[in-house]
Amino acid sequence: MEFFKIRRDIPFMRHALVFNLVSFVTFLAAVFFLFSRGLHLSVEFTGGTLMEVSYSQPADLNSVRNTVAALGLQDVQVQNFGTARDVMIRLPAQKGVSSAQQSDKVLAGLCAAASGTMQADSQQGGKVVCKAADAEPLKLRRTEFVGPQVGDELATDGLKALAFVVAGIMLYLAMRFEWKFAVAAIIANLHDVIIILGFFAFFQWEFSLPVLAAVLAVLGYSVNESVVIFDRIRENFRRYRKMNSMEIIDNAITSTISRTIITHGCTQLMVLSMLLFGGATLHYFALALTIGILFGIYSSVFVAAAIAMWLGIQREDLVKGGTKKETDPNDPNAGATV
Repeated sequence: MEFFKIRRDIPFMRHALVFNLVSFVTFLAAVFFLFSRGLHLSVEFTGGTLMEVSYSQPADLNSVRNTVAALGLQDVQVQNFGTARDVMIRLPAQKGVSSAQQSDKVLAGLCAAASGTMQADSQQGGKVVCKAADAEPLKLRRTEFVGPQVGDELATDGLKALAFVVAGIMLYLAMRFEWKFAVAAIIANLHDVIIILGFFAFFQWEFSLPVLAAVLAVLGYSVNESVVIFDRIRENFRRYRKMNSMEIIDNAITSTISRTIITHGCTQLMVLSMLLFGGATLHYFALALTIGILFGIYSSVFVAAAIAMWLGIQREDLVKGGTKKETDPNDPNAGATV
């Protein structure tokens, strides 16, 4: 399906060097911020205290966040857990403060915000609970300490997942197309990943497990666009024998623009809806996807295709067997075998 059809090929590769210089500078800046500032890791990676609190009524997450922030605790994650009345709170580790002290402080603050008081309940073995005039507005379900060694394991497993994804993409592209395409696609995809991480390092946005999942999703999403363009390049090499490699690539990108706009436009609308209306829980996940989609389109057109051209991709690398007669690129019956 095409919303519009461009009659003349856009000379993307004529400006490939300029765009790739911009990409290279952006990539170096992202690497610099990663090493100079580092990622602002969440509790899952650094360790901390995890609390589960149950309210008697549906909880107002924004009110809970404001209450915890008023206690002087920063980088706290608050989200629903199971039902609208159950809330999970992740607190980063603090020097000189135990997990029990953190949880007691937060529970007391939440109880005061709910117009309650902390009292010892004889029916629960003297356990301190939140009591109001005629009800129990909230109760602590459980609290536990997440050690930093768990975060180290998660970071290691995340790097392994990233390595396996990269290796799988390279193997797939090398088998389906040619090793030059595989190298070009991986360079472009890693370019997207590093730039996403660079944004998170520069702005010190919180890097959590959902963000890591978004980064892995961007890898697969970006390579999909590259595969579409590579497949059209291979088809063009079979159709148009008098075109050079630059003209072949320009035609391939131009002929897939309508598909690119439809696919990525719809995806971006969905991701933007999560970013704007998904709340704090989905904010950084959607933000990582938004950056990844935009740079994924850019890298597939200007980075992956250009690198494949500079690596010397040619007809003999992709066409094996019969020959095709030269045809008009705008002819719907183009590509007949002779």
